[in-house]
Amino acid sequence: MSIQFLMTALVVCLVPGTGVIYTLACGLGQGRRAALWSALGCTIGIVPALVAAVAGLAAVLHSSALLFQVVKFAGVAYLLWLAWQALKSGGALNVQAERRAQPGWRVAWRAVLINTLNPKLSIFFLALLPPFLSGDPATATRELVLMGSVFMAMTFGIFVLYGLFAAQARVLILGNARLMAWVNRGFAAVFALLAGRLALERA
Repeated sequence: MSIQFLMTALVVCLVPGTGVIYTLACGLGQGRRAALWSALGCTIGIVPALVAAVAGLAAVLHSSALLFQVVKFAGVAYLLWLAWQALKSGGALNVQAERRAQPGWRVAWRAVLINTLNPKLSIFFLALLPPFLSGDPATATRELVLMGSVFMAMTFGIFVLYGLFAAQARVLILGNARLMAWVNRGFAAVFALLAGRLALERA
């Protein structure tokens, strides 16, 4: 495994995307435990895309306009739902001073769906991983799985750091109702923008 791949994967993981925004929202809204569950869910959500890339299914998704559109707009609808949950009082992502923590599996499951319903993720793997292969067909599958596993480990570690940072910042905003309102609006706007960007994506 080359240092070039490790650096590329690190940069990709560090760049804030939908999963990072979700993890930050969970950390701010519910604290450390939810942040860790969201990081785990986002990491698990990478598995379908990795399997698709290894099996060559990403190429099918890329070539099938109808299938790509179905998955894409399911993802758009889900992101818009998350935006509403950030705005809605008592919503899943609404930051409030007093709220009961949600079950960890539910926090993680929403994170899994975020990545599973992003068709660009499997195509991203199909584009990212092959250039770093050794060129030996006999070891290609093993190399893809190894690189995908390393990418997932990086994702989990970096998302945990993002989430813990948000959980620490939580104590600074809970006493300010106006600030909490703006945080909720901000998360809603970001999820809506991400939905719009995904809607404009082409296979």
